[in-house]
Formats: sequence, C-alpha cells, structure tokens
Amino acid sequence: MCGRYNLIATGQQIMDHFRLLSLPVHKPDYNIPPGQKILAVVQLEDGSNGAVNLHWGLIPSWAKDRAISSHLINARAETLTEKPSFKKAYRHRRCLIPATGFFEWHATEAGKQPYHIHRQDNGLFAFAGIWEHWEHEQETVYSCSIITTAASNKMTPIHDRMPVIIMPDDYNRWLNKKNTAIEIADFLAADAYRTMQITRISTRVNNPQHNDENCLM
Repeated sequence: MCGRYNLIATGQQIMDHFRLLSLPVHKPDYNIPPGQKILAVVQLEDGSNGAVNLHWGLIPSWAKDRAISSHLINARAETLTEKPSFKKAYRHRRCLIPATGFFEWHATEAGKQPYHIHRQDNGLFAFAGIWEHWEHEQETVYSCSIITTAASNKMTPIHDRMPVIIMPDDYNRWLNKKNTAIEIADFLAADAYRTMQITRISTRVNNPQHNDENCLM
C-alpha cells in the first residue's frame, strides 16, 4: 500500500516538471497522511493539464457519506476495472500525484522499521491516481486514490505492494480523458523503480504530526 509520502519540491520545480502555468498555494510537506487535501495534476475541460487539490481517500459518487474515504486511499491495479468504487474513475478521471518520496514500514522483532523510497537525486516523480466527484446535500468533495501494484524485486524485502509510478513520457497519455480503453499494464514497467533508492530512517515519521526534514533522517 501507499499510506504516507512527501512532497518537498518548490512550487516552481513542480510547475516546471509537470509543465503547469499555475499552482494552488503550496509549501513543502515532509509527511503527508491520508485524509487531507493533496496536490494532483488532472486534465482540464479545455484539454490542458492543471494542478488541483484533492482529498486523499476516494469517495465514490454513489456513496451515502464520506466515511468510506478512509478505506479507499489506495486502489489495486489488479481490480481497477472490476471494483464499483474505481472502475468509472479509472476510465474517465485519472490523475498524477506529485511526490518526492514515500514511506513504507517493514515489520521486525523490534517493531516496524520505516524506510524512505525516493529518487537518487531526490527529484520529483508522480504516482498514478484516480479521482472522483461526490455531492451530498450542500457538500461537494473532489477526492482521489493512489494506485498500487505487486512489489518489484527491489521492493519485496520491505512490503508486498508499491505505488504505481508514471514515467514522465507517459504523463499526457495517462491523463488523456479520451483514452477510455487504457490498460494499466502498460504503465507497470519496473523502469520507474530502477533509479529509486531505499533509505532506512528513524521512527520520527511514524507520527503524522511530525512534519520537518528530520522525518527523512
């Protein structure tokens, strides 16, 4: 699964990387938990790409309330076309979720050991995501989920799942709303993890209230 990540790039770095003309108010975030608004890149109605804030934890359009959100922070790549919660969003509402790293925990006899997975140059990359529009009475929420897949050989020693990372050359193809027959298998290349580094870090990151550079050490 992917239950915590970071985005410590500057606003300008994000705009340059994703070729955006503007960005919502942004500040570096070292420890992003589910249940809050996160930055995402979507295809707008005019066909251009834009940055928006989405609630992390998908709320299907048919949900009676927001409670389901906490159970849908991740969407399994294997069942995207089958699960009622995900299949329409996967076909019509895909997004990129900018990140500079994510955290995973490995169970040991001494407790859960956190690791930081990041590019060797600590640069930006993007998770594959899906988003949804939910309305109930006077409330409207735009939400998202991060897609995960079976762990690669590199990641298996830590966890059996990992977030799907979209390569930069595939950003527009992933976001293209007209591409409703898209196949997630085309985006699962191990190349995305070839340049990733796995760094053992302290348990400071375990507390989502901690949000500073020490979370990465």
